[in-house]
Amino acid sequence: MLITWHKEAFRCDSHVEGRGFISIFGQHIISKIKCVGVNVYATCNLNDKVTLWEELTTIKNANKNLAWCLCGVFNAVRCENERKGKSERGNQNNEITGFNHFIERNFLVELPIVGKKYTWYKENGTTKSRLDKVLLSDVWLRKWPMGKQYVQPREVSDHCAIVVKCLAKDWGPRSFRTIDS
Repeated sequence: MLITWHKEAFRCDSHVEGRGFISIFGQHIISKIKCVGVNVYATCNLNDKVTLWEELTTIKNANKNLAWCLCGVFNAVRCENERKGKSERGNQNNEITGFNHFIERNFLVELPIVGKKYTWYKENGTTKSRLDKVLLSDVWLRKWPMGKQYVQPREVSDHCAIVVKCLAKDWGPRSFRTIDS
């Protein structure tokens, strides 16, 4: 896993590592907002994912007032239409329910997706899923509300990279118009 940041934009104060994640705690320099970035790489095993979700929930509950951004390979879908093709993993209802429960109880929101619908593709193309996600807290969304996740072309990995962009543009003052009758 890799987490990078620009030292003039973010000051890292501490980090926490766990099985399947690395989180960095710090401050966005310009806004002075205290935030947490979490890079997730979950295993395919449901019991391991449940343990990961519980550990992240514990850390988030201890730091509720911070702006949270969790991103990476969650290896879970939120609904059946996020998976297409032959799946060798059988019934996924427990995983879907558990993942949605994790998102809901941590008051996280998934950013809208732009581009491809799926982020993981099996080599032969018979199976594809939306396993990579960006989840944000309400504190994050209040500060940066116009974010979207853009799915990039698949080049090196069987996963597509995701780029998060906040496209709030200040077009300046509105022009003054009148209608004369």
